[in-house]
Amino acid sequence: MSNTGPVRIGNCSGFYGDRIEAAREMVEGGPIDVLTGDYLAELTMLILWKARQKDPSAGYARTFLTQLEHVLGTCLDRGIRIVSNAGGLNPAGLSEQIHQLAERLGLHPRVAHLTGDDLVDRLDELAAAGVDLANLDTGQPLADSDRKPISANAYLGGWGIAEALGADADIVVCPRVTDASLVVGPAAWWHGWARDDFDALAGAVAAGHVIECGPQATGGNYSWLSEITDRRYPGFPIAEVAADGSSVITKHEDTGGLVSVGTVTAQLLYEIAAPAYPNPDVVAHFDTLSLTQEGPHRVRIAGTRGTAPPETLKVALNQLGGYRNTMTLVLTGLDIAERAAYAEQLLFEVLGGKDRFAETDVRLLRFDHPDAGSNPEATAHLRITVKDPDPRKVGRVFSNATMELALGGYAGFHTTTPPSPEAAYGVYWPALVPSRFVTQTAVLPDGTERAIPHTHPRESGIPSGRVGNSVSPAVGAPGEALDFGPTERAPLGTLCAARSGDKGGNANVGLWTRTAEQYAWLRQHLTVATFRELLPEAAELVVQRHELPNLFALNFVVVGLLGEGVASSTRPDPQAKGLGEYLRSRLTDIPTGLIGAG
Repeated sequence: MSNTGPVRIGNCSGFYGDRIEAAREMVEGGPIDVLTGDYLAELTMLILWKARQKDPSAGYARTFLTQLEHVLGTCLDRGIRIVSNAGGLNPAGLSEQIHQLAERLGLHPRVAHLTGDDLVDRLDELAAAGVDLANLDTGQPLADSDRKPISANAYLGGWGIAEALGADADIVVCPRVTDASLVVGPAAWWHGWARDDFDALAGAVAAGHVIECGPQATGGNYSWLSEITDRRYPGFPIAEVAADGSSVITKHEDTGGLVSVGTVTAQLLYEIAAPAYPNPDVVAHFDTLSLTQEGPHRVRIAGTRGTAPPETLKVALNQLGGYRNTMTLVLTGLDIAERAAYAEQLLFEVLGGKDRFAETDVRLLRFDHPDAGSNPEATAHLRITVKDPDPRKVGRVFSNATMELALGGYAGFHTTTPPSPEAAYGVYWPALVPSRFVTQTAVLPDGTERAIPHTHPRESGIPSGRVGNSVSPAVGAPGEALDFGPTERAPLGTLCAARSGDKGGNANVGLWTRTAEQYAWLRQHLTVATFRELLPEAAELVVQRHELPNLFALNFVVVGLLGEGVASSTRPDPQAKGLGEYLRSRLTDIPTGLIGAG
């Protein structure tokens, strides 16, 4: 298929459990050509695995069926194609459920699904072939881990989606494709792109990355709240992808939120590492693109450069880590630190010592302040987490023991919850697999199966490596010391916004400013050393720093801050969602002349 006009791709889900009504609102709110939804994250694959242990026919995002029931008839009437990764661990199972739903509704959609991402039953075969699936963060080979993988899924690209749409599928059910592939595939199909149209493909990756998390591109989770004048729930985003890969990010008229250069910048920085952003079909260089406000709630992304994809695919493995339990004790008023130490001593005395558990984590979270105006404002939380392979050790034996402090512990003892049972937790293990070991297959509406080849790097006429501009002319050369005049102590967020999140066990924090002069200061001031001063948790961890001068942005990756992934992390904010806002609240020396500018 080859069209001259842009393809309008609307998103209706940013995660499993997102707004149910979003699909109906997207379809009925205005014209779109393709409806997409992203339901999968590293944690979601673990959730779907647990669901499948209870019901072997499960393993997909059930909420997608509810959304589909709302819109299927309208989509078929209007020719709107539907592309979703709700298939999770069981795309064939979800395809069958769609057929059953359609039959109840008296409809006849053409349904295709993709397979080939699931490697869990092939791990021995891969090991025998010399694929060590080493942990990307630690370098440890999978064979050296004493935990059993329960899921292992390679991230697939968009060409299987394009193949299915080319076979006239109304619905394409995907397993673990990259989030951006939900846009890359439909755009490649619509415009008839070739595999070596790397700049166009890279532009689609950028658009897909922006809309994949739904309203996070339209004012949700946005630092500069004062910019959002329409405080209704944000409309879900739309990417109008042109034939050259450029796009306009927008939303339906008369919906809440905001689409601005700032909201799009925020999402471009979300959960990336280096500006060279690898996908199975292309490496998109985010430091080459430009953003332009074309009109109210319309931001153009243009100029994205692309190079050939790597010879490897990312693999997300989940392992059973064991069992965990957490109890939170509340302390009130005076002598908080002394009482917390006393409570910890008594509890583990009752339990027989910390050595009984494989791992313990004790955190005193201070919310109290002197002469508080209310009882809750005088409280702190002592959060105690225990982990062990033996569920009996961390179950009711642990949580019931906290209750023994009710009468025999510190004054004012109470807890935030009743005693709780243990819960199984997973460990995230990111790795790479050579793409030649992965066979993506498109199961077309007529049942035909087609193998989808991977794009080989040698198909590119563009040299691999960095293609972006390292410095904007308005910023100054690297290493050039600039004098910004007198400074004053102020929150970092006075000049910059932030967007943070998780990448497995790593935390990602993107920060950006409104003006080139502010960015010149931020780039000079916010070194790795200064970043560590502002974030004491990162003092002993590897911190990676990347510059995106085209966005007036810096991106930091804190390796290992989240331990072994969201399901295993004992941080109160296990996905680092609030980390960027914490950094913005930290005081630092800011040039007086820049405060209030821009």
